[in-house]
Amino acid sequence: MILWLKALHIFFMVAWFAGIFYLPRLFVYHAEATEQNVRDQFKIMERRLWFFVTPFAVLTLVFGLALIHVYGMAWFKASGWLHLKLLLVLAIYGYHFYLYKLVKQFARDENTRSSKFYRFLNEAPVLVLLSIVILAVVKPF
Repeated sequence: MILWLKALHIFFMVAWFAGIFYLPRLFVYHAEATEQNVRDQFKIMERRLWFFVTPFAVLTLVFGLALIHVYGMAWFKASGWLHLKLLLVLAIYGYHFYLYKLVKQFARDENTRSSKFYRFLNEAPVLVLLSIVILAVVKPF
């Protein structure tokens, strides 16, 4: 059963991160768009993508919590690496909801940032994901 939970946790995390990596890329193009009909198309794409990947974020959390439950409280308390991983995961959920805030700003044509900002925003979660994977696989402490 644990292997099924791990497999589903990883699958939904990968699906979620596909959207987390693509949505800020849409923001880059949206910020560069000059024609209203193009901006309107990006609004649709951004909203649909955020709502498409949000269930994956929820299922990632559900299966992650199920894993913690199955492994037990003694394991949880002894797994220092997991505490740091969960802190980073919390940051990613914050990032996910920050992206939603940006989706809403773009929808109201209230973007004030350059495409360069969104390029950075697009690359930022890569390092967090790398850290999470290293913690989960290597378990350094």
